[in-house]
Amino acid sequence: MEWKTDRKSKKPLYKQIAAYIESGIADGTFLLDKPLPSERFLASELGVNRSTVVAAYDELEANGLVERKKGSGTMISKDIWGITRKRIPSWNRYIEAGSFLPNMPVTQKIRKETEGHNLINLASGELSEDLFPVRSLREIISNRSFIGSLGYDHPQGNAVLRETIANHVKQYRRIDTDPSSILITSGAQQALHLVVQCLLKPGDAVVLEDPSYSYNLPIFQSTGLRTFPLPVDKDGINPEDLLELHKKHRIRMIFLNPIFQNPTGTVLHINRRKRILELSSEYGIPVIEDDPYSLTSFAGEEISTLKSMDNNGNVLYISSLSKIVASGLRIGWIIGPKSVIDRLSDAKQQVDFGHGSFTQWIANDFFDSDYFPAHLAGLRRQLEKRRDAMVSSLQQFLQKEVDYYSPNGGIHLWCKLKVPLNEIKLLEESIKRGVIYVPGSTLGTNKEYVRFTFGRENEDSIHEGIKRFAEAVKSL
Repeated sequence: MEWKTDRKSKKPLYKQIAAYIESGIADGTFLLDKPLPSERFLASELGVNRSTVVAAYDELEANGLVERKKGSGTMISKDIWGITRKRIPSWNRYIEAGSFLPNMPVTQKIRKETEGHNLINLASGELSEDLFPVRSLREIISNRSFIGSLGYDHPQGNAVLRETIANHVKQYRRIDTDPSSILITSGAQQALHLVVQCLLKPGDAVVLEDPSYSYNLPIFQSTGLRTFPLPVDKDGINPEDLLELHKKHRIRMIFLNPIFQNPTGTVLHINRRKRILELSSEYGIPVIEDDPYSLTSFAGEEISTLKSMDNNGNVLYISSLSKIVASGLRIGWIIGPKSVIDRLSDAKQQVDFGHGSFTQWIANDFFDSDYFPAHLAGLRRQLEKRRDAMVSSLQQFLQKEVDYYSPNGGIHLWCKLKVPLNEIKLLEESIKRGVIYVPGSTLGTNKEYVRFTFGRENEDSIHEGIKRFAEAVKSL
């Protein structure tokens, strides 16, 4: 047999064999009335395990190209050209060929484990339901008449809600904007997707924080972007590192989560914020500011967003209600130049014909009421208590095993393991003990970290979860 497998290829051997046989069927190398080579023969000829050939034949059978007959071996399907019956599509091929990449395997595992088991959840970035303003929202629905339209709304989102958001960001975040410069999105994640898909092209170089939530998003690889991570220290990224990267790679866009950053909890130093805006203006590099947590400051201090400091229109500002009100409302927004907002809203309309009018009405009435400031004050108190419970538990159970930074806002705590451990084994051991978290490698280039989230569980569960994690650490 002249054909050989390519062991340097990233393509699995069984898929190479399956593709070779499929090609041979198409060009007549393998005849319709003759059995295909036996599994033992083909394995010997190609120098692979028999199980590899079995997997190749399994794939060909699933694709409707071959049939297994006991005593006769593997035959080319008589209905290969669809004469007697319809063929089943090769769904696996379609799945693998799609340009939109799946989540990381570890991320998929975390989602499945949290859905299927009763685990102490220190992984999810969603607030617990007892932190949602359920009673206030019920009163709004019960006592206020819905006066909106149930048809398609304005492509940029409801005009009244955009006016309310403009007032909100001016009051709470010192951002001056106009409703025409706001686009309502299905949370911040859709906003990021719209920006990447509409404003960048394959091959463009972008900067991500390392670690960061954006590092976990397949959208950057799906669209063929070149991503360059910049390390985050206690004061955020170093703008001079950004300058060096731009000189080498001509950076097209910068993605930052500058206030209570996910996962580190750090705040980008004011001098660094100013310098980044200077570089953005000097080189014409847009900055995408993702701001889910600035209003969760435990001390209630006002921290200037990049957008509030932006005098040149270089910052696209993204935020949402997911981390401060309720994730299920699916209300997020982008603030930027009118021409950019028009482009993004056109794309959003192609995807979903605009945002749902009912949730926009609820969000507007909650924002525009006395419920909101009272809820925000209570949320800050509760998150601070949970942060304190997590820090206390780490000191009690893992004082010698981990280093960590205690954030002054947000919902995440970033821990460094002092002793290197196998990341996957540690996660599996923790799950066995009934607790789950996010391994560091899903959020950045370093594996010796873990992210614990304190917004999902109460103080008692946080204490028990850290205890179980400590048991897992000490078992390895």
